[in-house]
Amino acid sequence: MKQNKLKDFDVSKIRADFPILKREVNGKPLVYLDNGATTQKPQSVIDAITHYYSDMNSNVHRGVHYLSQISTDAFEVTRRNIQSFINARHEHEIIITTGTTHSINIIATCFGKANIGLGDEIIISAMEHHSNIVPWQMICEEKGAILKVIPMNEQGELDIEAYKGLFSEKTKIASFTYVSNSLGTINPIKDMIAIAHEHHVPVFLDAAQAIQHIKIDVQDLDVDFLAFSGHKMYGPTGIGVLYGKEDALNAIPPYQGGGDMIKEVTFEKTTYNELPFKFEAGTPNIEAGICLNAAIEYINAIGIDEIASYEEELLSYAQEQLETVPGIRFIGTAAHKSSVISFLIDGTHPYDVGVILDKLGIAVRTGHHCAQPVMDKFGIPGTIRASFALYNTKQEVDTLVAGLKRAANMLV
Repeated sequence: MKQNKLKDFDVSKIRADFPILKREVNGKPLVYLDNGATTQKPQSVIDAITHYYSDMNSNVHRGVHYLSQISTDAFEVTRRNIQSFINARHEHEIIITTGTTHSINIIATCFGKANIGLGDEIIISAMEHHSNIVPWQMICEEKGAILKVIPMNEQGELDIEAYKGLFSEKTKIASFTYVSNSLGTINPIKDMIAIAHEHHVPVFLDAAQAIQHIKIDVQDLDVDFLAFSGHKMYGPTGIGVLYGKEDALNAIPPYQGGGDMIKEVTFEKTTYNELPFKFEAGTPNIEAGICLNAAIEYINAIGIDEIASYEEELLSYAQEQLETVPGIRFIGTAAHKSSVISFLIDGTHPYDVGVILDKLGIAVRTGHHCAQPVMDKFGIPGTIRASFALYNTKQEVDTLVAGLKRAANMLV
């Protein structure tokens, strides 16, 4: 069945949905392989943005007039569809934020304020994005807590046995990524969550690099908190999601004060609103919130399992073809990976290779990818990262390989 569905995956039809893929860069057809940083947007998302500002623009949750009502309804439809997309138990467990970074900071700050004290411990992993390191460091500095790090092997896989040994009676929360943005490693998340729960420790999951590639079911995972960003899943920038179990969200204080997050305000005392509004102070990014729904609908129309199957085949092809590039060295060779290949070419600097590829119309990411400790682990300043999406093709992989061979000939 999986093979038949994959046969029906029409990448040329999908590419036609993305206007930017028709453009040229430096006189060459665009080959966009920087999807780990942000994905391109289908016409349906672009049209939804235009429709919002042309026909609906109004503030939400505040007015009885017609435009406010239809904007509010559309905004809340997105919340319900996110609930369905990740199979949350309750609609009010979906908090609208500005992105994954914002979501992590909410939990680090609010959970830290309520639960973390002097000498307490927080577990993260060695492959985290800076956004899932720095907020926890900040709360550790504020509270006098200790940050513990799950080590990583030379293949870019977490040491699960070492992870088991990090827990103590002082451990208050564990926070780690589902898929590494710098290596593409898919972590054994369900097992890691279960291990934490054996110690009565809640888990925060950074799903920014997983949400567009892998089916996520928060109830099946039994994760306590989870976050992702709209712009990584073909939606607008400036919008994100924080999921939390109802009891876990109710147990922590709000992140910001302002409009919408209150029930009653006097100069003597303020009473906070119920979920989800308790964590949604002020006017949200209404346009992006409404239009994220168009991105979810686009993914659903194709099917996340079909997307995963196609990308798995593409990643395997890219790995095989890149091995033909002289002097290539892969960084991160985990057995289970998703849509990211990081590498170096002997005798070259990643930036120089990236500049040459750009001249050929090929967009990749170079540097440490906001994961500097990962680079330190491998003793390198950074990598060249090719990250794939549902609209990339084997022909684009061939173009990348030819460009890398050209760059190697020029630089070595």
